[in-house]
Amino acid sequence: MGEVYLARDTQLGRDVAVKVLPSTYSDDKERLHRFEQEACAASALNHPNILSIYDVGTHDGSPYVVSELLQGQTLRQRISGVALSPRRTIDFALQFAQGLAAAHEKGIVHRDLKPDNLFITNDGRVKILDFGLAKLTGAGNTELSQTSIPTRRVDTDPGKVMGTVGYMSPEQLKGREVDQRSDIFSFGTILYEMLSGRRAFHGESAAETMSAILKEDPTDLSETNQRISPALERLVNHCLEKNPEERFHSARDLAFALEALSGSSSGATQTQTVMVSATTQRWIRRHPIAGWIVAASVLLLAALAFIFLYFRRAPTAEATEATRFTIPLPEKAVTIGPPVISPDGRRLIFRLTTEDGKEFLWMRPLASLDAQPLAGTESGIQPFWSPDGRSIAFSSRGKLKRLDLSAGAPQTLCDAPSNVSGTWGTSGWILFSRGVADGLYRVPATGGTPERVTQVDASHNELEHTWPVFLPDGRHFLYLARNAQPENSAIYVGSLDSKETKRLLQAHSSAEYAPGYVLFVRENTLVAQGFDIARLEMKGDAFPIAEQVPRNPQNGRAMFSVSENGVLALRTGGLVQNELIWFDRAGKQLGEVTQPGSYSAPSFSADDKRVAVRRADPQTNNADIWLIDLERGVPIRFTTDLGIDNFPAWSPDGSRIAFISTRNGQTSIYQKSSSGAGAEEALITSAELKYNPQWSPDGRYIVYSQINATTNVDLLLLPLSGERKPQPFLQTNFIEAQGRFSPDGRWVAYISNETGQFEVYVQSFPATSGKVPISTGGGSQPQWRGDGRELYYYTPDRKLMAVEVNGEGSTFKVGVPRPLFNIRVVGAGIDQGFPGNGYYAPARDGKRFLVTTSPESPERQQINVVLNWTADLKR
Repeated sequence: MGEVYLARDTQLGRDVAVKVLPSTYSDDKERLHRFEQEACAASALNHPNILSIYDVGTHDGSPYVVSELLQGQTLRQRISGVALSPRRTIDFALQFAQGLAAAHEKGIVHRDLKPDNLFITNDGRVKILDFGLAKLTGAGNTELSQTSIPTRRVDTDPGKVMGTVGYMSPEQLKGREVDQRSDIFSFGTILYEMLSGRRAFHGESAAETMSAILKEDPTDLSETNQRISPALERLVNHCLEKNPEERFHSARDLAFALEALSGSSSGATQTQTVMVSATTQRWIRRHPIAGWIVAASVLLLAALAFIFLYFRRAPTAEATEATRFTIPLPEKAVTIGPPVISPDGRRLIFRLTTEDGKEFLWMRPLASLDAQPLAGTESGIQPFWSPDGRSIAFSSRGKLKRLDLSAGAPQTLCDAPSNVSGTWGTSGWILFSRGVADGLYRVPATGGTPERVTQVDASHNELEHTWPVFLPDGRHFLYLARNAQPENSAIYVGSLDSKETKRLLQAHSSAEYAPGYVLFVRENTLVAQGFDIARLEMKGDAFPIAEQVPRNPQNGRAMFSVSENGVLALRTGGLVQNELIWFDRAGKQLGEVTQPGSYSAPSFSADDKRVAVRRADPQTNNADIWLIDLERGVPIRFTTDLGIDNFPAWSPDGSRIAFISTRNGQTSIYQKSSSGAGAEEALITSAELKYNPQWSPDGRYIVYSQINATTNVDLLLLPLSGERKPQPFLQTNFIEAQGRFSPDGRWVAYISNETGQFEVYVQSFPATSGKVPISTGGGSQPQWRGDGRELYYYTPDRKLMAVEVNGEGSTFKVGVPRPLFNIRVVGAGIDQGFPGNGYYAPARDGKRFLVTTSPESPERQQINVVLNWTADLKR
């Protein structure tokens, strides 16, 4: 039909395909008008199994079509005269039928279906090509072989027909008006070829092939491939009926029959559907009495088959046993995020970090042996599916994005923190979290301005509302109200139509809804508890589903997801651990400081001889401060209370350590002698949540972050003498956090999200002049070199950056940021912004960095999949 070029869409930043047609198309205005009509009709088909059309037009007299760029091979190349397995055939055919059904429902008939117009992408997706364009093609070379005959115009009486010899329906060959049932016949010829490796209708010439289509039945599939079940063979024959009235009446019915076969055995004894072949019908017409008895029997069997198929669509209602298998990660994988199963239970999405530091979202069809990264999802985290499984949404670099899996590039929906969690409802809304100190917001799935839905209750120490999950009505939703004391965290149910919320149960875990149940993690065990969706109430007791399911002890994210039809995906074996490891400025590993564990927020003493670090216990949700003597390598537990202690900071003289603790039911700032002797003293105690205390070089102040119900998160100063009454240092309607004094005490480095993503700034102390931007393209966790002449920060793409600075004069001078090395951060729910886990600490001379990272060769992780998980509950 023309030439196809690889092109770049510079406006949307994506690769596309441009098909340029001969200029003769523009000479015939009627023909060009029909071409444009058909191309526009095809562009209206938004379905993951149909090639997406982006644009159509003319250039220098030549019409062109711009479409998505596909990577893979055509079905013709995939078959190459060799039969596919019944299982793979059904998988491809089901996708094919679903795409065809979407087109037919728009009133579009393809008319030229053949293996050359079906494309198999590298991740196992089927794409139908050239919708509607077949009517515009010209005559081909009649001397070409049957394996390479192109689309052609065939003159017949009483009319004309478009199609490819060998795949046209009888009514096409006769030049009659065709409808969607003609496509179903072509579908049958392709399905036959996939199963047998040869054409359904084949002659030495085009005329003989056309005669076979009109008068003959193809060789029985069971003679070519004994692995084909009778039910599958009957389905193919039903597509190939000569009379359109005797075929499937719609591609939707065909997809339904294929879906019923998709989970069945290929054994000859398993009959899933009942269809009457053309041979049987002819026999009935010749024997009317016996035929009536046979017809009645077939009708009864058909009714029974319909009932079976109806309940077969809900496998959890019929199957008696759960089926389990594991999915290993791709090679060179370092860490994996929580697996997220699609609503139909067929595909998995997960975040994957490779050894080279690259982080993408990957998709793995359960029926495939391979997972593939999704283009455009670099630095993407926390993915979630659309209700129809055709799209995903995810967070990336301060934006909430949407990716239609049939399209080429993600679409930005709105600004959002870098670590949002979300859910996509059937009502067309996306509900997402905005991080610490905030509730849930909603935004249309097409993008727009977010609207607040829930508000955190700071008076009860709520940290945030997170991990929302829509219920089937698309209006009600579950979410986790995370508390400063994890034992007080709870799962609630809310509504888009009301401010009222309802507490369902105590749990420091994300939750998922499956028909009749709510699933969550309690004490590292995945459990399911009955849920009355009409009354929005829990019922009965919780039952264990799987042991050792990891859950992030900080944000409550549990490593599992469940589909609507009973497919459960999870990780087991605990969260990936990290270590404190020395690196030089080039990223070369110099040595390990700790054994594997769960560490964060390292802080050096003034002489660089000791480091204070937070160490968490995932089993108890407890966290304490530990001190490590770097010369001896000996760790000592510094705090021993039952709360969560975090963010240690040494006093300038090294005699004391300040830290945050939740031990008294509030997030308070404490200090304690670094020798470990004596009592711990509360410096400030109040209901507001606090983070990241840091001393001024003269020891007179501590700067820290505090949540404010009105102004979000502010930087406050706590005087360490007199009344110790805190006062605002930086207070706006945005987040200001992670404040750190320069070594001379004249400047404070901090982060703010005023641009829509977190960036690093420097402000004079006291705040008498304007702020100075430091980072470009995102940054967090600023740290100073000991002499104050260099600043370091961490980027969303995991790079440790360095920038030369000079604050000796009245103005603060900044050099060009340059990357040092990639930090391979380990753990779930990584938050690039506030409050920040604290991934590194520079030595005073800036020549070494102590980083919380993974070992060089971490143990491979797996995703476990359970089909029909409710069968264990019933037993």
